[in-house]
Amino acid sequence: MPGGRLTQQDRQRIAAWLAEGLSYAEIARRLGRTTSTVSREIGRNGGPAGYRAELAHRATERRARRRTPSIPPRRDSGNAEARAAEEHAVETAVGMGLPRMTARVLIALWASDEGRLTAAELTRSLGVSPASVSAAVGYLAGQGLIQRESLGRRDVYVVDNDAWYRSIVTGAEQTLQAAQVARESAERLGLDTPAGARLASGGAFLERVSLDTVESAKRWRGLLA
Repeated sequence: MPGGRLTQQDRQRIAAWLAEGLSYAEIARRLGRTTSTVSREIGRNGGPAGYRAELAHRATERRARRRTPSIPPRRDSGNAEARAAEEHAVETAVGMGLPRMTARVLIALWASDEGRLTAAELTRSLGVSPASVSAAVGYLAGQGLIQRESLGRRDVYVVDNDAWYRSIVTGAEQTLQAAQVARESAERLGLDTPAGARLASGGAFLERVSLDTVESAKRWRGLLA
């Protein structure tokens, strides 16, 4: 498939076209791939004179096995109701505005026994790419929903009882920033103009609600203990 991994049939075609003396660019065009993909494939598997389709395919499979982390997937109770609950939680989070991949990572962490998983465990458990997990955990950490801890050369992502508190405070602080921008814009436009008055009242509303939210979160934080 264009853009996917090279198949054994692709490699047989590459070997045949090399034997015909076709250029890398022409081989790439016929396969529907980039020239750099073809160049890397041939370069790491014997070069144009030594390329053999079967050997190249077996070597690629060996490299893929070495890259696969030997970590057991997240324990699943096998309970259909528990899996349905997780799926429902993901859909709820998506409905609240989280990207689906981000929601899946968050719920996977919440549903894990210890509330902590490595990036490799998340990748293996969800069956997604490391890049997808990296983007999701970056967003979640920025929102205060998870924390990142170092474990040697690996990162561990953690949800704890304080995650809700941090998330609410982070959101309130972001809203306070929006309130500040609204007030500054109102002053530049002039408080006696319709737009300035509208921005000023909006900024005051956002500021008050955000401060009340932070105060309420602090007041009820003990419920999370």
